[in-house]
Amino acid sequence: MARILVVEDSPDIADLLRHYLERADHVVDVVTSGPAVLTQVHVSRPDLVLLDLMLPGLDGLAVCQALRQDPRTTAVPIIMLTARGEEGDRIRGLELGADDYVVKPFSPKEVVARVAALLRRVERPSGTAAAGPLQYGPIAMDLERHAVLVDGDEVRLTAKEFLLLQYLIENRGRVLSRDRLLSDVWGYQFTGGTRTVDVHVRRLREKIPLLATALTTIKQFGYRLEDPVPAMP
Repeated sequence: MARILVVEDSPDIADLLRHYLERADHVVDVVTSGPAVLTQVHVSRPDLVLLDLMLPGLDGLAVCQALRQDPRTTAVPIIMLTARGEEGDRIRGLELGADDYVVKPFSPKEVVARVAALLRRVERPSGTAAAGPLQYGPIAMDLERHAVLVDGDEVRLTAKEFLLLQYLIENRGRVLSRDRLLSDVWGYQFTGGTRTVDVHVRRLREKIPLLATALTTIKQFGYRLEDPVPAMP
């Protein structure tokens, strides 16, 4: 059972999501404005946030940015709810730290499936538990503490950035297609969603400069984390 915060100003959509999520045995809180989110997450920290982009008071993009800048909510998974024509906003949301998005009009069963897939990967890291940190050159990942150190300095990653980095390190040296990354890291088959992968890769490269060299783009296919670790320029 997980606590889901639904941020949606349409009562009909909020009630629909609540109904399906509660049927899936989740505890659901609903707020209807941007400012209310920032209050609610400190009253009761959610395990996942379903965040509409169009909100009164403070839009979803600003809310997403605020959640990612707060150490208490940096790693809380965020799924954005967006209108079909908001392509630019979807990409902007991913760049600000959202983990995934669902396009309106949506099937509530699809939303529940996305929530379940993301929670599974946050709660159960891929691969077997290691006795010590997962290491890649100067990068050390503590899977139990959900912490990443680079040369001894902690780097704050979102839940999905952490899982993507873990998967890349565990599969170093292999060419990984975008579709495989979506399937194995995001947990679903979703054609047309490869921009999600690209944005997360770009954020990892920005936060961990070594990856600008070590994480190679395979044109029109995917990515490979080089093995052995390349020297920093």
